[in-house]
Amino acid sequence: MQHVNCILIGAPVDSGKHRKGCVMGPDAYRTANLPQVLADLGHSVTDLGNLTVMPAASANGPDHPTELSQTIGWTNRLAEAGVAAFANGLPIFLGGDHALSLGSGLAAARHAQKINRPQYILWLDAHSDFHTPETTMSGNLHGTPLAYLTGRNGFSGFPKNEAPVPDQQVCIIGLRSVDKAEKNALQQSKIQFYDMRAIDEQGIKHPLQAFLDQVKANNGLLHVSLDVDFLDPSIAPAVGTSVPGGATIREAHLVMEILYDSGLMSSLDLVELNPFLDERGRTAQVMVDLAASALGRRVFDRPTHGYF
Repeated sequence: MQHVNCILIGAPVDSGKHRKGCVMGPDAYRTANLPQVLADLGHSVTDLGNLTVMPAASANGPDHPTELSQTIGWTNRLAEAGVAAFANGLPIFLGGDHALSLGSGLAAARHAQKINRPQYILWLDAHSDFHTPETTMSGNLHGTPLAYLTGRNGFSGFPKNEAPVPDQQVCIIGLRSVDKAEKNALQQSKIQFYDMRAIDEQGIKHPLQAFLDQVKANNGLLHVSLDVDFLDPSIAPAVGTSVPGGATIREAHLVMEILYDSGLMSSLDLVELNPFLDERGRTAQVMVDLAASALGRRVFDRPTHGYF
């Protein structure tokens, strides 16, 4: 990947779940110096600020998911802003809860369709986010983006997904908390998925590299969605859906450095950061450091941080 124009899109989405706080995420990334870090790597940086949204005029669905109208509004707004950003560089969506990926992923798919290239998705997450509004028991729509992006039914009122990403072009790494309904749907799909046992047994490089080889062989675009809870909560506590046993800081940096080496990443989500739950900005800094690794910082260039 050569030097690029990193387009920062603040997405203070906080409608995807009951526990609030992700609305502060975009500004926490800026406070942790993300724009300057990217500039220091030689990239140009365009910060579009934080988007605002109008809820959808009317949105009713099965089980009345949490803040459905607001989430549909965010999906429309992010898809619109994302498509525009793709024309000028590499969009980085600063979240905000994972419901933002309904819109960022839709933007990526629309862009790929426009330039006639296949879209691939790398989902770095403890959860599969493969529920639909009809199957979610919690009503939390941050657990639905992959279902929407791959074209599953049940998303009445959402913008039409004209270019659903085929299951076989999706890879999830880091799974360790999957509901029964999601598990059944996932196992019946062609999505490639790896839980932490698979990572423990074969390492994190092998499944990642195999997926990236597919993307490269097919001249694909790659949307990367990095959830804070991909990481072990001992190193990234600022998330409302933490699950023990996540990726170590070394594994996470390896993933990001391999992504940079591949030159394949065309867009990036940084999601589920809840600064209200953080420890002196620790998680925000970890996520900024990971973004830096995905955009060219090498292992021996990493700064030392003091949190106390």
